[in-house]
Amino acid sequence: MAVAAQASGQLRSGIGLVPQKAFLFAGTVADNLRFGRPEATERGLWRALDIAQAREFVAGLPGQLDARIDRGGVNLSGGQRQRLSIARAVVRRPGLYLFDDCFSALDAATDPAAAALLAEAGLRPPWSSSPAGQQVMNADQIIVLDGGSIAGVGTHPQLLADCRTYQEIIASQLGGGSVA
Repeated sequence: MAVAAQASGQLRSGIGLVPQKAFLFAGTVADNLRFGRPEATERGLWRALDIAQAREFVAGLPGQLDARIDRGGVNLSGGQRQRLSIARAVVRRPGLYLFDDCFSALDAATDPAAAALLAEAGLRPPWSSSPAGQQVMNADQIIVLDGGSIAGVGTHPQLLADCRTYQEIIASQLGGGSVA
């Protein structure tokens, strides 16, 4: 039993999970970013904030990295909480990033900018759970679920050609427009 618990702990420690509903802890911005990597430097924190498209709003907070965050991040907007959660995962530098529809709280300009910076930094998420957006369209492999069953597996272009469920999802996200 102890071996299984240790292996489970090692597996979890290698995953950077950014859930759809971001959760922040009471403390400072820096405390939240260093949650999984206490030794992270200030420079590393700012780099992660750049990647997550959060530098500008953090730089505008009183105290910047020392700005207070209320429990749950209730003193920030949903997009700000998400960007700090993404930055926290970047600071941690895990072997695997798991983004669970966390880009849905980002605006239309921030989503592709964050995706580009993640890719540039070599942090392209191998796993992303999302109904649409730049993150899914650029994924190496997409698994489409429908009612708990796999409806399709492939890249964005492959699924557009072959998977009716994916075509419907993309069409609904684009307002019924072209899915190409």
